[in-house]
Amino acid sequence: MISSTANSRVKRLAALVQKAKMRREEQLFVVEGVRMFREAPPEWVREVYVSESFLNKYQHRGEDSLGELLNNYRYEILSDAVFQKASDTQTPQGVLCVLAMPRYELEDCVEQWMADAGKMPLLVLLEDLQDPGNLGTILRAGEGAGVDGIIMTRQTVDLFNPKVIRATMGSIYRMPFFVVDNLGTAIAYLKEKGIAVYAAHLEDSVDYDAPDYTTPAAFLIGNEGSGLRRETAQCAAQYVKIPMAGRVESLNAAAAAAVLMYEAARQRRRNGSDSMVSD
Repeated sequence: MISSTANSRVKRLAALVQKAKMRREEQLFVVEGVRMFREAPPEWVREVYVSESFLNKYQHRGEDSLGELLNNYRYEILSDAVFQKASDTQTPQGVLCVLAMPRYELEDCVEQWMADAGKMPLLVLLEDLQDPGNLGTILRAGEGAGVDGIIMTRQTVDLFNPKVIRATMGSIYRMPFFVVDNLGTAIAYLKEKGIAVYAAHLEDSVDYDAPDYTTPAAFLIGNEGSGLRRETAQCAAQYVKIPMAGRVESLNAAAAAAVLMYEAARQRRRNGSDSMVSD
């Protein structure tokens, strides 16, 4: 058991939690908590750490217990104080995993989607979002709405920021994502492949539920404070807006994205053009 915060492994672990540069260099990220541990793809798992109290609680439970899952991995035990030091949360649950970053290639995924005769890709494009909660919520809502992938600029908040990871509630494991240097180039590529891009924009726009999203489509969402750059917005096929009642001017980025994604999902369910299953 590691009981000193001066331990080199603990220092490295804390750095992976805190520093995006180190995560990028090592192509690793950290997830915390029981749910994230349960859902982590086994092939992604590189290291597992548990607190002493967590181990005492779960090690000897039955066949279907968390303790049984834990026995599938080699793990390092940290004293509770050391685990608290490495954790990004105020009240850690006691299990923490280091995972390999997944890699997705936009062209490969688009080609695969378009080759499927019954597939109507639905994407979300994000320009320079800065709020970790917004980004994580968009991944989570996107999975629920049947979105196929999230495209984001390199200036968007780090997807592997612990706050983003928590907000995804596990969707980070299942939602393909693509980081691009030039969003305009990515939009041009999507248009070339027959994917219409709709920008959330107030000027010269139509109500969000007016267009037909049952064909291949993508939604373009801008920065929380400044919105979309004009040159980026001009790449879209059409501007759409979400009408506001009362004195509310607009929704935040995650809420706006969710409204758009679920309108597309609604149209596709009604049209029978997607694979979503209603409860």
